[in-house]
This record gives sequence, structure tokens and C-alpha cells, in this order.
Amino acid sequence: MPMQPGTQAVTPELRDWIVAQLRAGCAPDDILKAMRASGWEDAVARMALAQALPGALPTAPPPGPDLVAAPTVLQLPDREVTVLLSLQHPRLVLLGGFLSEDECDALIALSRPRMARSQTVDRQSGGSEVNDARTSDGMFFERGEAPLVRRIEQRIAALLRWPVEHGEGLQVLRYRPGAQYRPHFDYFDPAHPGTAAVLRQGGQRLATLLMYLQAPQRGGATVFPDAGLQVSPAKGHALFFSYESPDPSTGTLHGGAPVLAGEKWVATKWLREGAYG
Repeated sequence: MPMQPGTQAVTPELRDWIVAQLRAGCAPDDILKAMRASGWEDAVARMALAQALPGALPTAPPPGPDLVAAPTVLQLPDREVTVLLSLQHPRLVLLGGFLSEDECDALIALSRPRMARSQTVDRQSGGSEVNDARTSDGMFFERGEAPLVRRIEQRIAALLRWPVEHGEGLQVLRYRPGAQYRPHFDYFDPAHPGTAAVLRQGGQRLATLLMYLQAPQRGGATVFPDAGLQVSPAKGHALFFSYESPDPSTGTLHGGAPVLAGEKWVATKWLREGAYG
């Protein structure tokens, strides 16, 4: 096996070795075990295998609501949620009444004292940076930080059938007039140098749940340019979308259109492959 000292980068030689093992009949799990035994970090090994042969990794059912029986209402342990819209590509579901008005107001009140200029992932280092593409203010809650946060996290886990531990901390964002988030993908691009560092904690992002806490008077829609879709914010509604692979073919390019009047507040939960934190 080609083993790189030090940098743990995914190279063409490594991918060629993985393809050779697959062609020889080796199971993906056995290849991962061999790479780990040789000193490869798990996140780097999984990314290399995914690049060498998309779909080779054994995966659990992806996160998402159970819509097999085409329900109009989903009964969660503590709340009924209405299914307003469902798309197959991109895989997207709009849900009504996921949060109560009181919960929306309380989450805004909890987050307001900690608001700061939003940042994005630095593609080179995997750290954070201020980016002109994102002009909101934001903050993160630690997972389970407050009773309200824990209740919402448990509701998300029940809705999307995904462990609480496999989610990032809840992020709250405020968009003032003129603020926006230009179209982007939520997954971590395997081609970026900083992605390997990010994937060491929880693996790849698989899905997003965007919760609307306050709607502006005008503007602020969530747009999916490749799908020709525009979702207007409505207090208490939640928008779920997932991406089965870190690739533009998922159709999940999306953004927050500029707020034209009033303020838009949202909360975001990103779901990871493995335990995060």
C-alpha cells in the first residue's frame, strides 16, 4: 500500500491502490481496516475510498423523514409536523410547524447576546474565516447546552432518524436588511486542501435542517438555483435537504437571498456521518 509520511493527503497512487484491492475482491470494510492499520487516519481513509469508487462505502440509511407512506402529518414524540412539500431531486422536504412560535422567540432571545459576524470554512486550512459571500451574524450553541436546545435536538433526531451525537451544534443566524448568503454547498468539497482536517471530526456532512425563527417583511428566500426553487421563510417552518455524496450532482446548491426589509432569523443543524465533537 502506498503510504505517505506526514501529510496524510489523498493521492492518485493511493486511489489506484484502493481500486486494485476492490478489483481483487476485497471488501471496502477490509480496505479501511488495512489503511487504518498502516497509519492512515480514518477520515482520510474513508475520503480516499469514496473518491476511488463512489458508492463503495457501506452506509446506513441516510437521514431524513419517513415519507414512505406519503403522510401529510408526521407524529413526533412531542409534536405534530405537517409535510408541505417533498422533492426527490434535490432530496428536499418542507415541514410546517416544526417549532412553536414561543420556541422560535426563546431561541432568538438565548442567542442574541452572542451574535457575531458569520464565518465560513477556510478551504485551505479547514479553519474558519470571514467571507463576503456570507453577510449574516451568527452563533453556535454547544450540543445540549440548554433545555430548549436539547428539546429541539431530540425532535430533530426523531424527525430525521439520526443520532443526536451525529449532529453539529445548533447555529442561529440573523440577516439584517441587505444581508445574504450567496449560493453554496453545505458538504465539504474533497478537492479542497482543508477538507481532510475538517472530516477528522465526525466525517462528511450528509444533510441540513434549516429552521425559520423569524420571517422578514420582504426578501430572504432560500433559493436552489439548479432546481429553480425558492422557499419563502415562515416562522416555525423547517426545510430539510440532503446530499448523498459531496458532489454538485445532488442539486443542493442553495443560498439565502438578500433581506429587503425587516430581519430574518434562522437556526441550522448539520448532520454528520459519525459522532461529532
